[in-house]
Amino acid sequence: MLVLPVVVGALRAGPTWRHLLLAAAWLAAYLAFFATGLWLRSGRKARYWPPVRAYALVTAALGLALLASRPALVTWGVVYAPLLAVSLWHSVRRTDRSLVNDAVTIVAASVMVAVAAGLGPAAPGGWTWLPGATDGATWAVTGLVLAYFFGTALYVKTMIRDRGDRRRYVQSVAYHALVCVPAFGWSPWAGVLFLALAVRAAVVPRLWPHTSPRTVGLGEVAASVALAVVLVAAG
Repeated sequence: MLVLPVVVGALRAGPTWRHLLLAAAWLAAYLAFFATGLWLRSGRKARYWPPVRAYALVTAALGLALLASRPALVTWGVVYAPLLAVSLWHSVRRTDRSLVNDAVTIVAASVMVAVAAGLGPAAPGGWTWLPGATDGATWAVTGLVLAYFFGTALYVKTMIRDRGDRRRYVQSVAYHALVCVPAFGWSPWAGVLFLALAVRAAVVPRLWPHTSPRTVGLGEVAASVALAVVLVAAG
């Protein structure tokens, strides 16, 4: 979920050296976020604080370097600040594994497609509000990435945390079937891929409910690569 949006956004816009800096800053920010979540869930125990401080410093350094190369990126803070606040609030309440929190983190990750698009060589220079946010095709791709990630969250829950939960299974299958419609509308190949994911969501939890988490994870890696190929090739 970390790599896919940045890679898709960069390849569709045209990769530049700034994308490497963005990827590094995004990874550091995730590590800082993860460490902060552990610290908050622990009740702010001292032993969890050093990683928070270390990753926050690395994130700040990389973030400042990125902003120095493209100052207008700071405007994306109005999108990410509330998402961060909501997710950390869930960590405080120890509800970070809820579907609501999953949705918040999925939105944050998916929007990186647009952020990366704003660093392409053809992107407008100077000060612009939310660089990368003005292209409709970019938002369509962002929406497909978001749809894929949310479907993944539902599917993985049916395979691991909510295995055997019929309500969650029905939600997952219905969702996957529904998102096939906009996927086919955007691209036949995207539609075929989302249809395959819908079949997987319906069949695998029924026939192979005890698939190991490692195998489930490898399946998601393969699906992510396939989605990246489809989204970039269709650009």
